[in-house]
Formats: sequence, structure tokens, C-alpha cells
Amino acid sequence: MSAVGTVAVAGASGFVGRHIVRELLARGREVRALVRSTEKAAGALPVDDRLTIVEGDMFDEAALLRLMAGCVAVVNATGIIREAPGGQTFKRVHVAAVARLVEAAAKARCDRIVHISALGVSEDGRTEYYRSKFEGEQVVRSAGMAWTIFRPSTIHGRDGEFMRMAKGWATGRIAPYVFMPYFARVKKAFPKPVLESPRIQPVFVEDVARAVATSLERDAAVGEVYHLSGGETLTWPELLEFVRDHTPLARKGIRPLPIPGELAAMKARAMTRLGLGALLPFDEGMARMGAADSVAPATKAREHLDFRPAGFRETAAAYISGM
Repeated sequence: MSAVGTVAVAGASGFVGRHIVRELLARGREVRALVRSTEKAAGALPVDDRLTIVEGDMFDEAALLRLMAGCVAVVNATGIIREAPGGQTFKRVHVAAVARLVEAAAKARCDRIVHISALGVSEDGRTEYYRSKFEGEQVVRSAGMAWTIFRPSTIHGRDGEFMRMAKGWATGRIAPYVFMPYFARVKKAFPKPVLESPRIQPVFVEDVARAVATSLERDAAVGEVYHLSGGETLTWPELLEFVRDHTPLARKGIRPLPIPGELAAMKARAMTRLGLGALLPFDEGMARMGAADSVAPATKAREHLDFRPAGFRETAAAYISGM
């Protein structure tokens, strides 16, 4: 079942997708990359004779068939963390688009798929993000293809949106300007509310890319779901303080402060009902997910894929100062 030949990558110019493309090329693969904009792809993807760019999206059947033609496998690295105007809904991106992808794969006789999901997904998940991601997994499982599903924790890296935002908080260039916010849960409500920071295991984007590429080389990966967590468990204050302490021109005295996740979720819901949700830098689901732990053992990935994730501080120290 191990795939030898050209690999298609959907979402190739995104944060995770671009690293998967580079890793596949580094292993000698030919890669066909689906991008929504060739202009964006030019800044995100390397120039390589073995890389073919296909412009289009997951609802463009002609583009999908060009993407898949002659490929032995496809990697789906598409996804959104928040809904947006223009059809960017969880159902459309995480479910309907995945269905279009597997339909095109069947027509092109591409019978191997690697799907990037998320840690914490479930059928009865607390957020529409989690529920839609789980539904997308079921589309992949029922497609009649040889499949592998990855559920990564929070993914970090030099060109990741979250790390750019955290550096903006540290320098006071991004709201709220005077502190570094994170969502927390209420540990004790009476007589005085006590907030508790969630635990996280951020996973380095290059470790994720290596796991994806390796899965295409291993028969044992077919039909498996892998948790991908980083090699270090931190609280959000520990992570944000590390970013602050390694960021040039960080503001003196700026520090992490918790925001009650459930309270923030209620505020986001109310703002959305008033048509003002876009004014907030988060939505209801992001607040609830941010207040929950994002940790899981990566035992199976280590055994099947030789997954040896680096710790957050080990990798982030090398790139934060140069971002």
C-alpha cells in the first residue's frame, strides 16, 4: 500500500501544506500542488522542476482532475479555524470539499489519501469546528481508498499565523496591546473565581510534514489515525512568556493574562447574532477550544512512523528572533 510516485497536495500554499510539499520534494518525490492563487504560491512554494502548480479550488472539478491525473496519492491539508464570508464555512471546507476531493480521486484512480484533521475532534464535539472535522474524517474513511488520518495538536512554525500574532502581542503591535491574552477555564467559582490555564503540546510544522511523508512510505499507516503532539507540555503562560523573552523589541512588563473561555464564547455568540462577530479576533468555538487542553500521547505515531517530535522551546528559540 505504500505509495511510490507523484503525490498531489490540496491546500499546498497554506502553512502546513507548503511544508508538506517541501518535505516530499526533499525525499525525491514529484509533487502536484493545488493552490487558489498562483501569486500566493510563488511566495510560499519552492521553484523545482518536480513541482507542478494547479490553480483552482476543491469545488473546481476540472482543477481537481488535473491535480490527480497520474498521482498515486493525495494529501489534504486544507482547513479553516474560523468561518468567513464568501462560503468559508466549516461544513463547506471540512466536509463538502473533502467529498469533492475523494470523488475526483476515484475518477482519477488515485487510491491513497492522507487527511489532516485536528486533535480533539469527535462526533459530539463542543464546537462546530470539531464536529465538522470529524465528519470530514468519516468522508475519508468511507471513500473506498487506502487512508491515513492525522490529528495534530497546535501547530507552530516560523510562518505560522499564531506565532506572528504572539510576537505582535509581545511587541504591543497587535491588540490588546498591553498584555498577551489566552483563554482559560474556571477552576473554582466561589468565593472568588480562579482561572486555570490549559495544557498544550505544540507540534512543530516540520515534524508534522515528516510524519505525513513517512506515512506514504509505510504500509502500517494505512487505515490508522495518528495523534501528533509535540515533545513538550506547557501552559499558555509558559509558552507566551517564552515567545516574549525571545522576541526582539518586546515591550517591558508585558505579560500573559487569562480570559475566561466560556465568558468569551458567550460574548462572541452575542456579537455574531448582532452581525458584529467579525469585530472580534476570535469566535465562539475558538474561545472554547482555547480553554481546553490540547494534549495526547503520540505513541502510535512513534511506533509506526518513527515520529520523534521536538519540544516547543527547542525549535521556537531557533526561529522566533528571526521572524
